[in-house]
Amino acid sequence: MIRTLIAALTLLALAVPTLAHDITLGTLELKGPFARATLPNAPVAGGFVTIVNTGTEDDRLVSVTADIARETQIHEMAMEGEVMKMRQLADGVVIPAGETVALAPGGYHIMFMGLTQALVEGEKVPVTLTFEKAGTVTIDLDIGATAADAPAPCSEH
Repeated sequence: MIRTLIAALTLLALAVPTLAHDITLGTLELKGPFARATLPNAPVAGGFVTIVNTGTEDDRLVSVTADIARETQIHEMAMEGEVMKMRQLADGVVIPAGETVALAPGGYHIMFMGLTQALVEGEKVPVTLTFEKAGTVTIDLDIGATAADAPAPCSEH
C-alpha cells in the first residue's frame, strides 16, 4: 500500500510541469514570475512573482524597475471597509525569514505605470528586483492571458 502511494506521488510529481526560470538569489527563491497581456495603448499593467525566504533573517523587496513603463512601483491591493483600495508601498515589502510572500493578483504586486508597449501573451519582459539584503536580480516575466491568475506551465524541458 505504501509503495503504491509512493509510486503514485512520484508519477504525479513528474507529471506536474515545473517552471524552468525560477531563480535563487541568496536565501530568496523567486518562483513563477508572470504578467497579464494588455490591450494596445493600455496605460498600466501588473507583474507577479512568489518570493520564498529560506534564510533566518527577514529581507525586503525595496524597488522594481522595468523598461516597459515610465514608472514601476510596488503596490498593495487591500480591503478598507467594503472598498478595495490600491496603494504604493514606498518602503517595499518585507519577506519574513522562513516565509513566502506572493505578489499576486488582488494583493501585493508590481505596478507598471505609463506602459511604453503592450504586453503580448506568450512573450517575456525583463524586470529588475532589488532586495535590501539579497541584492539585485533581473527576471523575465512570462506574459499570460489577460485574465491569468498564475503563470502558464513551462513546456521547456
